Amino acid sequence: MAKQNKPLAQVFHFSLQGKRDDKYEFLNQNSIATIPWTELDYKEPYYFFVPKDFAEKNEYEKGYKIENLFLNNNTGIQTKRDGLVYQFNKVGIKGVIEDFIELTNNAIQKKYNLPEDGRDWTIDSAKNDLLKKDGIITEVSYHPFDNRITYFTGRSKGFMAYPRSPLSNQCLKDNFSLIFVRNSRNDRITNFFISNKIVDKDGISPLDNCKFFPLYLYPETNAQQTIDQTIDQTTERTPNLNREIVDKIADSLGIPTMLPNGEAPFGGLGAIDILDYIYAVLHSPTYREKYKEFLKIDFPRVPYPKNKETFWQLVKLGGEIRQIHLLESPTVEKYITQYPIDGDNVVDKPRVETSHAASVRVYINETQYFDNLPEVAWNFFIGGYQPAQKWLKDRKGRTLEFEDILHYQKIIVALTETDRLMKEIDKIEIE
Repeated sequence: MAKQNKPLAQVFHFSLQGKRDDKYEFLNQNSIATIPWTELDYKEPYYFFVPKDFAEKNEYEKGYKIENLFLNNNTGIQTKRDGLVYQFNKVGIKGVIEDFIELTNNAIQKKYNLPEDGRDWTIDSAKNDLLKKDGIITEVSYHPFDNRITYFTGRSKGFMAYPRSPLSNQCLKDNFSLIFVRNSRNDRITNFFISNKIVDKDGISPLDNCKFFPLYLYPETNAQQTIDQTIDQTTERTPNLNREIVDKIADSLGIPTMLPNGEAPFGGLGAIDILDYIYAVLHSPTYREKYKEFLKIDFPRVPYPKNKETFWQLVKLGGEIRQIHLLESPTVEKYITQYPIDGDNVVDKPRVETSHAASVRVYINETQYFDNLPEVAWNFFIGGYQPAQKWLKDRKGRTLEFEDILHYQKIIVALTETDRLMKEIDKIEIE
């Protein structure tokens, strides 16, 4: 019997917030018939069972989809054994490699407190992968501003369960990747970051696997890499960008379009300009608020540039945020915090105290602290993390080296400057 096409059911919604006792009291005094329901005008393809404001749909869809602009993207690396595969320094990862080569399986499991072997990761498969000795020691973007050291072979179900090759290989070279979470589990529109390294799946959220979108693609090479060998950067690269969209952007601005290798012709558009423009738009508070309902449920759409002047203004600001987030800008070394007390530098349980107006003092143990830390930096979100808090929590029980102390102070500058630059972007009328 053929399936009948019946009309969809009516869906009604009501939201009640407050204390548990108040909710119980409301329910005791009401019934299904007396609750002030709102009928939902739900539509394909999502059929949301909560109210959504899609009034800006037509305007939003004039922009280009990120996944249409970038030709290739992938989910971040899934190791299945983060605490083993990611170490804080080269000494740590070299020690892991030596142990896997020299120790028995039982000794390895006991030393590193590993769970039982699973479907996607076993000690034997990790050993076999490491014994080939053709990987590379490299950094990985683990969380915002928190890079770890790993050993990358590119083979699945080896030392890493899913290294996301071959696209991750592109991030071992001179490259940038935009990082997104497609569907946010909260109302914060902060799921955007950037990396110049390989990227972990938890790169910007502990709950949602992130996707990385490299800016450039390099020809694959069959040359094996030794454990400390650097990667040859001399091979010609191509932009990982849809030429049709790029040319449309250039035409709308009345400037020459990018060269085949992604460089900008004189006075023209380059791949890095497109990335910086996008990064600025994504850090516009007005853009985030205006299109928040769309940004919660899918990769973003980016508006085409309004005009040449606006475009270059946004490129400049986006480039500043990019360099600050990569901790490459000289600005991040203009420290605004102090670390005045000597001690053992061991991170205990970080705690915060109000210090001065709009700033806090963050203790790492009973006596040592970072002082004059802006509240905006302490509470700042990137994706599902508050980097100023998360970075310290992840180092509980560890001794901070001198470089760690400087690195943390750079993070604070970066977060404070991001907030300032976002306000500067909001002075520009993007659309």
